[in-house]
Amino acid sequence: MIAKKRKKFRIIFNYLFFSLGAISVFFLLFIVHFINNYEQSFNNKIFSGVYIDKTEAGNKTKAEIINDFSKKTLSLKNKNITILFNQEAIATFSAETLNLKYDGETASVRAYLIGRSSNKLSAYLQIINSLLGWQKYYFDSEIEYDKSVVKDLINSAEEKYNQPAKNALFKFESGKVISFHKEKPGLKINSEELLSNFDKTIQQFKKQSTDKIIVLTSTIIQPEITLSQINSFGIEEELAVGKSNFSHSIATRVDNIILASSKFNGVLIPPKRIFSFNETVGDISSLTGYQPAYIIKEGKTVLGDGGGVCQVSTTLFRAALNAGLPIVERHAHAYRVSYYENDSQPGFDATVFAPSVDLKIKNDTGNYILIQTEVDKDNNLLFFKLYGKKDNRRSEISNVLLWDVSSPPPAIYQDDPTLKRGVTKQIDFPAWGGKASFNYKVYKDDQLIIDEKYYSSYKPWQAVYLVGTAD
Repeated sequence: MIAKKRKKFRIIFNYLFFSLGAISVFFLLFIVHFINNYEQSFNNKIFSGVYIDKTEAGNKTKAEIINDFSKKTLSLKNKNITILFNQEAIATFSAETLNLKYDGETASVRAYLIGRSSNKLSAYLQIINSLLGWQKYYFDSEIEYDKSVVKDLINSAEEKYNQPAKNALFKFESGKVISFHKEKPGLKINSEELLSNFDKTIQQFKKQSTDKIIVLTSTIIQPEITLSQINSFGIEEELAVGKSNFSHSIATRVDNIILASSKFNGVLIPPKRIFSFNETVGDISSLTGYQPAYIIKEGKTVLGDGGGVCQVSTTLFRAALNAGLPIVERHAHAYRVSYYENDSQPGFDATVFAPSVDLKIKNDTGNYILIQTEVDKDNNLLFFKLYGKKDNRRSEISNVLLWDVSSPPPAIYQDDPTLKRGVTKQIDFPAWGGKASFNYKVYKDDQLIIDEKYYSSYKPWQAVYLVGTAD
């Protein structure tokens, strides 16, 4: 009895199993057929539920998508991108230069592949999602550009702006610094950052139609060796610079300026020491290499050894004022020399004439001071740079007061046997006379430590011409 029941149950179970199997196979075949029909209805078209830049791309062919983006490319026609470095524009790229355009082909291909994966199961799932709207697929287009144009700019900028850091140099021999330069930070432009920012900025045209600005940034490269690490004199930084312009100087005067200023290059002034210009410059004569240049002697402009040395003393005087150092001795010229007013008000000059007329400066900083000189022949400039250690002092120099101004006397003409007859050469220029003064105050930790007034009394001076007498 039990055996008959079991047999009957197996027959029913087998019937149901095969019936369900048949139904499942039929349903699966139906689904596959339905999907195939749905797929065929999108032949060569993008399935529904696919978006490019949040815009429905379904039912469109790849060619139609490409055409749409070709039209959008026209909106980029008048766009410009400007590159700034140190707040200055160094390049501006037009859309034409960059060949800006939408990459519709890549976007269309990515959208078209939804439902057409080589993995059939994945493809069917994507088609079902499209059919039933269970999932949407989003893609973003990109704007293409010619990156070689930007890379050319980067190469040019790297060549122009990249600078390696320079280590400090300090070499002392026989009481003088023979090799010196302060450390100098280097600079490296951030090329990779610019490329990345350029990519991001280009894509912003999709949402914002205005022209774009990209800032090229840089990184400071610190030197490995600093001045404070390699000398025992406490020289760490630049204290001040004095500058003068020697334009209109004759060649021999320029040579004398170069020679005289070289005597001061590398000189150390010890703490509490009074520094003498005349002692440092030494003998000024043809025996020491100086050439004849025009000087004032007995009321006349004549050739004399060392003309131009006062340009050097004047420049040192200006450096000392800017550094806030005590001026122990200083003498003004007898008249307003044009060289010293090329870039300055009257009164900022200092004449020397050994042994009685000197320029003396005191080093009261508590540390050594190093003098460095530099001659820029191309621009007719002389520099005195003072290095040491700052001690919280600052100098204040007032504007010059000028009074009792008098006009130049008539020009004078002097015979010159070195010039051919009929040749006239101007060697000095007219100068107005007058009195000048300025106030010089120095504060240290906000306490007044120097309060001086410098006076200069200038005679009016005439133009001087040399008249050739040689046959």
